[in-house]
Amino acid sequence: MLMPELKIFSGRGNPELSKKICEFLKLELGSCKFSTFPDGEFHCKIEDVRGRDVFLVQPTCPPVNDSLMELLIMIDTCLRASAERITAVIPYYGYARQDRKDEGRVPITAKLVANMITRAGADRVLAMDLHAAQIQGFFDVPVDHMYAGKVLTDHFLKLNIPREDLVIVSPDEGSIKRAVGHAKRLGGQLAIIDKRRLAADTVSQENIIGGPIEGKVALMFDDMISTAGSICGAADLVKRKGAAQIHVAATHGVLAGPAIERLRNAPLDSIVVTDTIPLPPEKRLPNLKVLSVAHMLGEAIKRIHHHESISSIFQA
Repeated sequence: MLMPELKIFSGRGNPELSKKICEFLKLELGSCKFSTFPDGEFHCKIEDVRGRDVFLVQPTCPPVNDSLMELLIMIDTCLRASAERITAVIPYYGYARQDRKDEGRVPITAKLVANMITRAGADRVLAMDLHAAQIQGFFDVPVDHMYAGKVLTDHFLKLNIPREDLVIVSPDEGSIKRAVGHAKRLGGQLAIIDKRRLAADTVSQENIIGGPIEGKVALMFDDMISTAGSICGAADLVKRKGAAQIHVAATHGVLAGPAIERLRNAPLDSIVVTDTIPLPPEKRLPNLKVLSVAHMLGEAIKRIHHHESISSIFQA
């Protein structure tokens, strides 16, 4: 189906994902030229978008502040160029973990970023696996929240692991709902790691609730792998409990700081992430596999453009 009024533009955050989305939709990626002034200021110029339905693909991934500012500038550019509607497609939403005040005199930066995107002129937001579901409510414009769970589940279904050999492990209490969802689709037993924070940078992972673990193929799911401390600690515990294989899957491969070294040394048979965040060659471990969510985002863009429901896309 031709969509002549639809235009997709890519920021510099993840141009490869933007190209894959356009390939899925059989559209040309819109022309958007970026430059950086000697003092570090960003500038962009786009092709004519007057009266068009515009989608701007830009994850606010590292460098987070640069990616965010670039998104805001793109939105403002389209607004001033008289676009009919502007949808910010944010495969990875940076600052999402600062979604509440967990102590005095700290910001709720996830809300601040939502305000900035809305104020810049976005009419709608399309996001993938927000760290906290309540972030949808931080926006004063509609938010379509996609889930990569089906993409990850389909990958493991293709491995044909017998259900009686599977155990789905939640790396902490906050991931129980996610683990239960995957257990329903994949089968197997459910286990929960009792993670307790002893200090700001120290956690204790000593007990597993449920199971059994010994001799099983353990699958652990999370929304992101950042520094990989928690997920590698969980993998070490599961290995000590006798798991035959351990596989880790997450939507967002942030892989910051010591993550690569930790993952390299962890007892992991495979690590699976999606392409919401681009991974440079130095982060491509031999046992790491990247799955694409371009088809999900592309289908969502098409349905938003045609004013159709997108809820069926991520239903297993």
